[in-house]
Amino acid sequence: MMNLVRSELLKIRTTSTWWLLAIGAFLATAVAFAFNAWITHVSLTGDPAEIGLPPEEAAAQADVAGQAANLYTSGQFFGLLLVMLIGILMVTNEFFHQTATTTFLSTPRRTSVIASKLIAASAMGFVFWLVTTVIALVAGVIFMSVNDFGTQLGEWEVHRALLLNLLAYAIWTVLGVGLGTLITNQLGAVITASVVYLVGTQVVGLLFLLLSNLLDSEAILEWQVVWPAMASQIMISGIDSPMLPPWWTGALVLVAYAVAAGLAGVMITRRRDIS
Repeated sequence: MMNLVRSELLKIRTTSTWWLLAIGAFLATAVAFAFNAWITHVSLTGDPAEIGLPPEEAAAQADVAGQAANLYTSGQFFGLLLVMLIGILMVTNEFFHQTATTTFLSTPRRTSVIASKLIAASAMGFVFWLVTTVIALVAGVIFMSVNDFGTQLGEWEVHRALLLNLLAYAIWTVLGVGLGTLITNQLGAVITASVVYLVGTQVVGLLFLLLSNLLDSEAILEWQVVWPAMASQIMISGIDSPMLPPWWTGALVLVAYAVAAGLAGVMITRRRDIS
C-alpha cells in the first residue's frame, strides 16, 4: 500500500498541477484574510450593523475568540475547491493520459488502487492545510496583536476550528476522488465540480434565504448544512450563530459525504470496464 501511495504522490509532484493549485491557494488565503480582517475589525470595534446583520447575529459576531478562529482559517472556501480538484485529477489523469489500464494491470486489486489515491489525496490536503494555516496564523497573530484583541491562541474555539479545518481539507480530497471515479472525463469533472461548488453554494444559500423570508422562519436557514460547502463553513465557525446549527452538525454531515464518496469510488471502480 505504501508503494502505491508513494506512486500516487510521485504522479502529482512530477506535473505542474500541484504548484499551480498551490499558487491559487496562496492567493485565495490572502484575499480571504483581508476580508475576514475587515469583518473582525468591524465586529469588535465598530457597529456590526454596518455589515448588514440583524441585532442577534451582530451580538454573536462580537466574540473575540470566534472572530480569531475565522481569521486563522481564512481561505478555506477556495482552498477546499482546490484540494477537491487534486482528488479529481488523481483519478481522471489515469484516463486522460491513458495509464488506467497499466495501473490496474500492475495492481489488479482495484480497491487498493482507490485506497492509495484516497490516502495520497488526503496527504496533499494536509500539506495545503498546513501551508495556508501557517500563513493565516502568522498574519492573524500580527493583526490581533496590533489591534489589542489578543491572539486567542489559548482558546478552545480556535483549536477546534483549526483541527476541524484540517478534517475539512482531508474530506474534500476524498470527495474529489469520488467525483473523479464518477466522471472520468477530466475536463468534464473539473468544470462540473467547480460550477457546482462555486455557483451551487451561492444558489443554495439564496434559496434558503428566500424560503426563510417567505415562511418567516429563521430556523430554515439551519438546513443549509445539508450542502457540503456550507457544512464545511459551519463546522469551523468559532461563533455560535443563532442563524446556523452547531458546529458538530456540519462535521457529521461532511463525514457522511466523505464515507459515501469513498464507498462510491471503490464500488464504481471495481465494476468499471477498464480498457
